Amino acid sequence: MIKIIDMRTNKQDEIFQRLLDRSGMEDGSIMRTVGEIIDNVRRKGDKALIDYVAQFDGVELSAENIKVSEKEIEESYGRVDGKLVNVIKKAKQNIQDFHQKQKENSWISAEKDGVILGQLYRPLETVGVYVPGGTAAYPSSVLMNVVPAKVAGVEKVVMVTPPKKDGINPAVLVAAREAGVDEIYRVGGAQAVAALAFGTESIPRVDKIVGPGNIYVATAKRMVYGY
Repeated sequence: MIKIIDMRTNKQDEIFQRLLDRSGMEDGSIMRTVGEIIDNVRRKGDKALIDYVAQFDGVELSAENIKVSEKEIEESYGRVDGKLVNVIKKAKQNIQDFHQKQKENSWISAEKDGVILGQLYRPLETVGVYVPGGTAAYPSSVLMNVVPAKVAGVEKVVMVTPPKKDGINPAVLVAAREAGVDEIYRVGGAQAVAALAFGTESIPRVDKIVGPGNIYVATAKRMVYGY
């Protein structure tokens, strides 16, 4: 239910204050919780990830199946309506065409006095993409984050997404394959961000982490910034 606020009342100051409070820094307890998760993943690697997946998602994983297999990705096409697959392919092409026009190019200019000017653009080697799970699937989030990276020339794109008891939404897997994701891991939350930032036995360390998430994911992204 959408909450409707009538700004003609005399409660404007209260409403604005609530909005300002909402946009403030995270509650200290959230930062402490996220800090503990990051430290635990950094020290214990896959073991911490598996424990957190069991605790927060109710899914039993092991080091052998934390990575989504090629077979599971291929089978996802048979579980998605053909019309949706076509929509995903069309959306991917549209996003790709847009970012191709946005792409910067390297250039070198040799001046008459021997001075050489130029700019050299190099893509990041590895990028991590966080895709929310929760109660809804977001194949659009996959496309909007992965396709620009591929256009830029990123060598490896690693995707993480929270697992559900009935598996990862097949539309998300289809979008990941169409967009060009190289590796997919079934882990979410602050623990997934920590894994991407520092690496574990299974998940490689990346150069940059993108993608939306809840307050814990957003806080984790801020706390690992710089690593």
